[in-house]
Amino acid sequence: MQATVHAVFLATALRTPAAEFLFTESITAAAYGIAPGAISWGEAAAEAERLRLAYASAGYGHGHRVGLLLENRPAFLFHWFALNALGVSVVPINADMRRSELVYLIAHSEICLAVTLPSRAQDLLAAATEAGRTLQTMLPDASAPFPAALTAAPLADTAIDADTECGLLYTSGTTGRPKGCILSNAYFLRAGQWYADLTGVCSVRPDQERVITPLPLHHMNAMAFSTMVVLVAGGCLVQLDRFHPKTWLQSARESRATIAHYLGVMPAMLLSAPGTAADLEHSLRWGFGAGVDRRNHAPFESRFGFALVEAWAMTETGAGACVMASHEPRHIGTSCFGRQEEFVEIRLVDDEGHDVPADAPGELLVRSSGDDPHRYFFSGYLKDEAATQQAWAGGWFHTGDLVRRDAQGNFYFIDRKKNVIRRSGENISAVEVESVLNQHPAVKTCAVAATPDAVRGDEVLACIVLHENTRHEPMAALAASIVAYALEQLAYYKVPGYVAFVDALPLTASQKIQRGQLRELAHALPGQSHCLDMRALKKRQS
Repeated sequence: MQATVHAVFLATALRTPAAEFLFTESITAAAYGIAPGAISWGEAAAEAERLRLAYASAGYGHGHRVGLLLENRPAFLFHWFALNALGVSVVPINADMRRSELVYLIAHSEICLAVTLPSRAQDLLAAATEAGRTLQTMLPDASAPFPAALTAAPLADTAIDADTECGLLYTSGTTGRPKGCILSNAYFLRAGQWYADLTGVCSVRPDQERVITPLPLHHMNAMAFSTMVVLVAGGCLVQLDRFHPKTWLQSARESRATIAHYLGVMPAMLLSAPGTAADLEHSLRWGFGAGVDRRNHAPFESRFGFALVEAWAMTETGAGACVMASHEPRHIGTSCFGRQEEFVEIRLVDDEGHDVPADAPGELLVRSSGDDPHRYFFSGYLKDEAATQQAWAGGWFHTGDLVRRDAQGNFYFIDRKKNVIRRSGENISAVEVESVLNQHPAVKTCAVAATPDAVRGDEVLACIVLHENTRHEPMAALAASIVAYALEQLAYYKVPGYVAFVDALPLTASQKIQRGQLRELAHALPGQSHCLDMRALKKRQS
């Protein structure tokens, strides 16, 4: 049994050196300014080895962390594998992050090097200076010698194994700043093996599947599932730059994809275009995802001719507690995500921690079966033992998701208990957005919540209470100023799509935001005169 991501990659590369490992279709190639076409397993292994030798010569080793700001480019994978071979943990950096986010990530993760796109190197260095950290940067295609490591490898005398930290992925929560999830080699290897062993609707044919995904490599879905199943089972990865609804099917055809990864927003966008006979002209067998709108599930499968198989997992759980509707009946159009399997234990509990009966909603609690309830889960939140212990209260991982289970054992997703907004697959902490908006000179206080969006699932809505001396100013100008300010501090998707000016926020007796009442308010505000639609300003920053 291989113990590291690099070892699994290398074993498959040695077994199938001439086969295609990575295929870059023309849309992604044009977006990135790179050559389209395939990279073989042998070619990928040679590039990873070149990088491994260069990193080793520069002094990087077990216990170091290196940031990767490389979008979904092939270089991300090659640098990840090379660093993993040396016991270096990678910290994927979302290219949409802005100043305050970068300052926090660099300080918290303590990365010593960032491999970055040329356009973001100065941003990273400026953020490191503000964070009080010394950071070196390097371009992904740099030739040796690499920048020398500033410190010796912290764990140089410790063996690299399955428990070694492989990656540090940041995930939004309810307490403001994203938490750094420590993910081991075992976490990633289990994700790939679980995927490769799927049966029923979701069978994986060794060395034959071509997995297409537009999801970002800074998320666990693309990094731990679509990438790892290819490493474990062989075949080819088709990593898109992002989701392009008008050309997605073209990309699937060009790449000869057989398995597609999706999020709920994608089927809705694809269905919005007029149907044609060409919708069935592809090689896709099934899709792996979550959150498809109930109304779109059956129409999509009928029109495009492949199953959208709903699943549940979190960054913290990985495949250690993944549930998937991979066997019939899948209960299409009901938000069903499958049944419990032997490797996981599941409870649904009420607010007092009592198990709920069939068909009653309850918070989803999970753990691994057997002697180690943490097996294949995340290793903990970096520098936050209290949050780790709270998540595992009572020996169960508390997901914060509301779920019901019918009498036959099928699970159905209801809603998120946590105060997290989910827009186009991105988790957004309301508290994090509020902390930025509250720094705007016109804002006295604010509260952020989700409001429904027909395309993106949720949209960010901010209720703003203004300082007295700004209330006479035009609302449109104030809203534009607030959004512009947020765009300087946050990734564009976190910025409010609606700005509502209110006289007061709904508060509890202890002066905390009444989140339930705020949620109801956010649903009702769009369309009212004091709620301005700012979605047109939410664009990726150059």
